[in-house]
Amino acid sequence: MTTSEQFDPRPRFLMCRPQHFAVTYSINPWMDPAAWRESRDALHATAVRQWQGLYRALGASGASVELVEPQDGLPDLVFTANSAVVLDDKALLARFRHSERQGEEPVFAAAFHALRTRGLIREVVTLPPGVTLEGAGDCLWDAYRRLFWMGCGFRSEVPAREIVAAQFGVPCIALPLADPAFYHLDTCFSPLPCGAVMYHPAAFTKEGLARIHARVAPPQRIALAPGDAARFAANAVSFGRTILLSSCSETLRARLKERGYRVVETPLAAFQRSGGSACCLTLRLDHRSAAAMQAVPAAKATRGSHRFS
Repeated sequence: MTTSEQFDPRPRFLMCRPQHFAVTYSINPWMDPAAWRESRDALHATAVRQWQGLYRALGASGASVELVEPQDGLPDLVFTANSAVVLDDKALLARFRHSERQGEEPVFAAAFHALRTRGLIREVVTLPPGVTLEGAGDCLWDAYRRLFWMGCGFRSEVPAREIVAAQFGVPCIALPLADPAFYHLDTCFSPLPCGAVMYHPAAFTKEGLARIHARVAPPQRIALAPGDAARFAANAVSFGRTILLSSCSETLRARLKERGYRVVETPLAAFQRSGGSACCLTLRLDHRSAAAMQAVPAAKATRGSHRFS
């Protein structure tokens, strides 16, 4: 695979334990606070167990994890993918559309400044006033094509595309979303290390779908069936030859295995009640642009390798 995973056998992720996770409000079609209240204790216990399952699966697959401290009153803090866009040790902090999640912004900002102090992040930057972008929930790095794909229409705004491109010096392709059930790009789109892309065509406008098809050749397109889309199969974590997801059909599993992937199922149904799954619960901290990858051998020779391990 001609991607950063060749040089990064131990990818690094940001996560947050689900100590305070719950469905207490509704800002997407998946969220039903009344249904959560009916079985609150059991559902919370399930969420804790399932989060731990994902955490262990990442470790068993060779990844390392940094943690954000949970905060009472911020039930969706667990979805760290929404905290920022990160590339080349630079973090562009998110700005949330809904007031229910805006309290997460200072918590994530403090977490990234702490990572910078430890040398795991080089720079922390903020969006211009009035621009909304919900982190890697809507802005996904494609290591194969060396560009960002950015979802827009429900949570993030088109002007953020130019900001991402300018901050990171790489192309950013805006993909208008059409279905409120797939309100973030990471719920319906997943660029894989080999260059294939898993996506749910019905989640995009005609314009968005045309932009995907213009850059992803037919053999590299893995169009998800509605059942797999509803299982959040696109909301997967992939690195090297491993794909971690909550569940998928045997058909999709076979297609991924044909491409050489090891598919790891780690159930996350409790988090799907809030509209999230494996990708939402993680943020990759060590993605590299082409320019940064060229500097990897020299950097390894002259300093510690913690940023590339």
